Amino acid sequence: MDANNVNNTSEDVKAKPETDTAHINIKVASSDNSEIMFKIKRSTKLAKLMQAYCNRTGKSSGTVRFLVDGERITGESTPETLGLEDGDTIDAMTEQVGGARC
Repeated sequence: MDANNVNNTSEDVKAKPETDTAHINIKVASSDNSEIMFKIKRSTKLAKLMQAYCNRTGKSSGTVRFLVDGERITGESTPETLGLEDGDTIDAMTEQVGGARC
């Protein structure tokens, strides 16, 4: 019976590294050079990260645009679908309305 307990314990230890690779650290950088780090699963929709960023910064989710390599991303995207790696950066830009005077 003791041998079974040892086997179960070793199987649990083997499973832990798999869960570590399921997560990714993503940095969200704003135009004022502030950065916030998030740790999310590779399969998590980025809408969750976007909402958390807006909550932390006190900005309305409708006024912030998120970009990866200059391309706007949607909340339906995941780090996996965008090919993001651990430590990559998402840019958060405040929407600018108007500004042109004729």
